[in-house]
Amino acid sequence: MVATNRNDVPTNYDRKHELKAFDDTKEGVKGLVDAGITEIPRIFYNPPEECSIHNTSDSEEVRFSIPVIDLEGLFDPTKRKEIVAAVGEASETWGFFQISNHGIPFDVLEEIKDGVRGFYEQDTEMKKQFYTRDHSSGPVVYNSNFDLYSGPVTNWRDTFLCCMAPTPPKTEDLPEVCREILVEYSKQVMKLGKLLFELLSEALGLNPSHLNDIDCSEGLLVLGHYYPACPQPELTIGASKHADNSFITVLLQDNIGGLQVLHQNNWIDVPPVPGALVVNIGDLLQLISNDRFKSVEHRVLSNHRGPRVSVASFFSTGLLPSTKLYGPIKELLSEDNPPKYRETTVRDYVAYFNEKGLDGTSALSHFKV
Repeated sequence: MVATNRNDVPTNYDRKHELKAFDDTKEGVKGLVDAGITEIPRIFYNPPEECSIHNTSDSEEVRFSIPVIDLEGLFDPTKRKEIVAAVGEASETWGFFQISNHGIPFDVLEEIKDGVRGFYEQDTEMKKQFYTRDHSSGPVVYNSNFDLYSGPVTNWRDTFLCCMAPTPPKTEDLPEVCREILVEYSKQVMKLGKLLFELLSEALGLNPSHLNDIDCSEGLLVLGHYYPACPQPELTIGASKHADNSFITVLLQDNIGGLQVLHQNNWIDVPPVPGALVVNIGDLLQLISNDRFKSVEHRVLSNHRGPRVSVASFFSTGLLPSTKLYGPIKELLSEDNPPKYRETTVRDYVAYFNEKGLDGTSALSHFKV
């Protein structure tokens, strides 16, 4: 069933049935586009305010731009101080920043984007073997919308997820079309993540090794997102407004654009910068920093152009069983700055986040003291 606008919906519309029918194809949003649809199915309709490309501030539009931090010269003590200060300020005010001269070669960035694109554009039957909603089925989980049945709206996006650390998967269990570059890119991102956690520790006034010592960089989930060209982008969204359930996320995006960050009640574009990576603070780092660093809401708009490909590397142990508790870091607390959150395991946090789905609300509030 299709409709040409949000109001043109039959009274007998059965959303659950249509979600199930879409899921059962195991072909995701790309399958719809390959079938040549010109009008999007009703399950993808979003409330108009969610898809608006305009800034949401009532005040006169202010020009903002995401900080871009050059990591070159990190081993010069003076330069490092400047970089740490910039990382701290961006993490406190934006929760997002881009980094250049981060050490991952340009050709590796290009190759992982090509690998992700190759996964989605390979023969459908090859992809279907990875299609599942069971995270314990293997190291690779491919589907469309992790919260398909619990989220209030369906996003115009397909995703595969690989758990690359702490226990790397057997190479032969990864998709053949991108297995080698997935392993290489993960190694490089893991090294970069450890460096970023050093800078973030220093920005909090802690020992440089603090965040790595408490295992913030232990787990790595690599997500390959695929946003097909959309025939009616004004009716739907690539990714609903949400914050991330990680310590930090390192994102590689292609040149299509569409990522926006909510800053001072304005939706601000995160423009693609060739060779740069986007870093954002996740909920878990906001929790352990006791709100010093901000996990900020962001979204991805749909587009007539596409496909848009992005690779999101989440530093989190996700749903892996671990009893390690995380709460506000003791060294950051004082009489004037008491703990704002109760302790939780990463697994419990992620389980709550996933169950809640991308419903436009913060999962953090559930863990407040």
